[in-house]
Amino acid sequence: MVLMWDELLEYCLAKPGAWRDEPWEGDVVAKVGDKIFAFLGSEDDPSVGVKCGRDRDEADEWLARYPDDASIMAYIGRSGWNTLRVGGTIPDEEIRQAVDDSYAMVVAKLPKRLRPA
Repeated sequence: MVLMWDELLEYCLAKPGAWRDEPWEGDVVAKVGDKIFAFLGSEDDPSVGVKCGRDRDEADEWLARYPDDASIMAYIGRSGWNTLRVGGTIPDEEIRQAVDDSYAMVVAKLPKRLRPA
């Protein structure tokens, strides 16, 4: 079964302290505190932008494993962010794990007062 956009959004929002925002018209993101941990785009483009590593070298492992379905995110890619296409060669469980890892990396950088309990 292919992971659907609404299921991915629900998965993101189930994280402690997560909330939905639409900072740019038609582009949905999931935030924790005041920071984005997942760029969900729109339902028409089933993909998710997540922090895939502490730096570009770590995130490049995704590009090597999934050259057709992982790409460097515009503007913030140098910081380890990739776009992962949903419904392609990347297994749904790996996409969920990438969301989990992105969430954890973003929470770790939040000031203690903004971290979910």
